[in-house]
Amino acid sequence: MPRDYYEILGVAKDADPQVIKKAYRKKALQFHPDRNPDNPEAEAQFKECSEAYEVLSDEQKRGVYDQYGHEGLKGRGFEPNFTDMGDIFSAFGEMFGFGDLFGGGRGRRGGPRRGHDLEYRMQLDFMDAVHGTSEEITVTRRVNCETCEGRGLKEGAVQNTCGTCKGHGEVVQSMGFMRVRQPCPTCRGAGKTTSPEDGCIPCKGTGMERSTEKLTITIPAGAYTGLQLRLLGKGEAGSPGAPAGNLFVTLLVQEHELFKRDGFETLCSIDVPYAVMVLGGDITVPTVHGEESLTVPQGTRSGKVFTMRNKGVSHPQRKGVVGDHHVQLVVHVPESVGGDEEETIRRLAEIQGTEIADRGFWKKLFGG
Repeated sequence: MPRDYYEILGVAKDADPQVIKKAYRKKALQFHPDRNPDNPEAEAQFKECSEAYEVLSDEQKRGVYDQYGHEGLKGRGFEPNFTDMGDIFSAFGEMFGFGDLFGGGRGRRGGPRRGHDLEYRMQLDFMDAVHGTSEEITVTRRVNCETCEGRGLKEGAVQNTCGTCKGHGEVVQSMGFMRVRQPCPTCRGAGKTTSPEDGCIPCKGTGMERSTEKLTITIPAGAYTGLQLRLLGKGEAGSPGAPAGNLFVTLLVQEHELFKRDGFETLCSIDVPYAVMVLGGDITVPTVHGEESLTVPQGTRSGKVFTMRNKGVSHPQRKGVVGDHHVQLVVHVPESVGGDEEETIRRLAEIQGTEIADRGFWKKLFGG
């Protein structure tokens, strides 16, 4: 079981972003592998605190983590996705505005780059979210140019080694006792440059072209607003030799006219005849799975809430876990009565000693 992220950084759960950033910086400098050579334990702690900071420094990820923990992050595709230590060193530098702090060569930024991730925000019907469904979406993204296969070059042309960084993709600057590495400003970290006349004409030397694709998205039962579905490799193309980014589909579930939802619990309010509330009886109540029978005890007060176990919404990440359904019973009051029904109600009021309006009172009041 992963450790608590707040515990890893040594901060309170209500810590503000600046406190979290300061705590991470302190921990990262303490456990940085270049300060702890040949110390696997320090490297593991450096990775652990970096993962904690990646989540807690992001408002959306932090909100999900606070409510649902590590499982919630995984279900939304939010879990830290550092593939190796190089990713962590790059992220560390980007977080604080400099490259690899110690210049040890671990976080080299040159070479093929993974493509950017994309997000698609999908509106989803309430019942489709409850029961699961499939939806088709249309996504426009950048893919590798078919003509040059993503190289950005005309056929037979070659790239030149960048004269600024000598092909390393980064430059090193000295700042006091520190050596700061940054992406090369000339080749933008690629290590290679292309002459304008050698660029691929269809993609104008970028190696990319726009593509529109229809994708079928499978929505799990129990989906909720904020849930993110990750489609691997459906983001934008990376540079040649690097994987494409991912597509994240963020769900926005619409409200229902009858049912309310709180997590995986559902609630509805229904009108019940006065006689049933007083004398008891069996009624039919709606749930998100269909109608169910409910026995109303004698003398049930208006507003009473009954709980129907496992009749709510399924948990999308925990098989077999289903929320409860809550039904609030409210006495039904007809807008108007007459004949025998009115006489019976007046007789009941008389027995109970309750004062009520005389016949024709409202007509007299409004001049009818």
